[in-house]
Amino acid sequence: MTLLDDSIHTRSAPADRPPLDRFDVWTDEMVDAAGIPLHDVPFVSVGGGMGSFVTVDYLRVAGGVPASDIRVLSNLSHPWQTYEHLTRVSQLPRQKRIRSDSASRPDNLWGFPSFAIQEAVARKSVKPLLQVLFEPVFADFYTPELDMVLKGIEREAHRIGYWDMLVQGEVRMVRRRAGGGYFTILENADGRTAFRSRDVHLAVGYAGLRFLPDMQAFRTKLNDFHHVVNGYEDHEHVYEVLRRRPGTVLVRGGGIVTSAVLERLITDRLKYGSQTQIVQLFRTYYDGRHGSHMWSRRPGRNGFAYQGFNYPKSAWGGQLKARMRRLEGSARAEVYDEIGGTTTAWRRHWQRNLAKARKGGWYHTVGGTIQDMRLDGDQMVARIQHAGGVNDLRVDYVIDCTGLDGDVSRHEVLKDLLQHSGATQNPLGRLDVERSFEVRGAGSGIGRVYATGAASFGGYFPGVDTFLGLQISAQEVMDDVARRGYCRRMGAGRSIAQWFKWANGRPV
Repeated sequence: MTLLDDSIHTRSAPADRPPLDRFDVWTDEMVDAAGIPLHDVPFVSVGGGMGSFVTVDYLRVAGGVPASDIRVLSNLSHPWQTYEHLTRVSQLPRQKRIRSDSASRPDNLWGFPSFAIQEAVARKSVKPLLQVLFEPVFADFYTPELDMVLKGIEREAHRIGYWDMLVQGEVRMVRRRAGGGYFTILENADGRTAFRSRDVHLAVGYAGLRFLPDMQAFRTKLNDFHHVVNGYEDHEHVYEVLRRRPGTVLVRGGGIVTSAVLERLITDRLKYGSQTQIVQLFRTYYDGRHGSHMWSRRPGRNGFAYQGFNYPKSAWGGQLKARMRRLEGSARAEVYDEIGGTTTAWRRHWQRNLAKARKGGWYHTVGGTIQDMRLDGDQMVARIQHAGGVNDLRVDYVIDCTGLDGDVSRHEVLKDLLQHSGATQNPLGRLDVERSFEVRGAGSGIGRVYATGAASFGGYFPGVDTFLGLQISAQEVMDDVARRGYCRRMGAGRSIAQWFKWANGRPV
């Protein structure tokens, strides 16, 4: 496959343009006849979010790939755009601490200095270091402030020339090229453009917000997006109204977003003297240690399942990671079932606030599911089925914190990949990937399609949708590109030299 140096071919499209979308494999002549401008670049990353950023960072820093050989295709203007939006609307603004480890640095391949060291130096305090030393027995797990994380990513993006690689627009499809490689179609105000590449990396995140059937039916039937909201969509109006007048809010879920929403509601009541009543609905109510194996049992209390991070730490570099790499199919799915589930972190200040709310009688929990919801005057009535039967609960608002939609068949690009490029789904319904994160069945001659992040969940490596998970995935991708002879391997000497460049903010 011959790759031109970022050349562009343009030609007016004929009136009888061939319907390219009907073909699984495209030739150069078909694209040329369709009048689509063509760019040549060896490596294309689709998504432009955190997954794309971390992967191109590894390729630039560790793999020595020049910025001219990489294009990031995205509708985002900066890689932390979606992540910052989701954290903000789910009540984790920049000054809050996120659920991430001290050494999980998406802006730093080496994880050194850690966020705790950086914070200790910036604040001239040993408190962050002591917290890391004594966690989790005598102190909560250390987690960094979001602002520090995002500023680090912005600094690194400038250092690697991220915006020189970015092309903005909507990616419509990825198709295999006759003779090897791929065509990726991008659409923006200038029309459609085809990027002809050797490899394609997909880091497109989630298909969208997840709405459970009862919630979707209520919103669709009544066209009401005010009283029933998702924790991952902007719902500031709920808190504003509850500060002005008494009301009851039903919070559904038991994960980290639920914890942040509850903290906001409780803090608003304590700070502004509001008269909000909070009811939390757990689908599965935990009130003690649980789990199928003695050594992997998690603590549970008052409905919550507690765990410091999304998965046990061994999932990122210990026995669990090694075990998962050996498992196939249903056996791997069983382990995911064992270690998965909705959890949140135990944080002492948050537990104190929950205790105040329980003691005050304005925070209540219940285990069960919502059967349906209806309007009754100015309030909603949620019919809740639980172990003791069925009860109606009158509320002013419902905040659903059950997550995002990971169904790959609902994502335009991934759905097209499944239909036309030989990709298949794993036992958990996401893209089936190799240990190197190559998408199985989607190879095209010398070219490969890689997928990291949420789309690859259920593969040989758990924890893919975390900072450290994205870094481990990116390293696997880079190592595979290097094995194929298309980038360098970073040895000890070059690693030290590159770290000093990072520390001094010098370009790659």
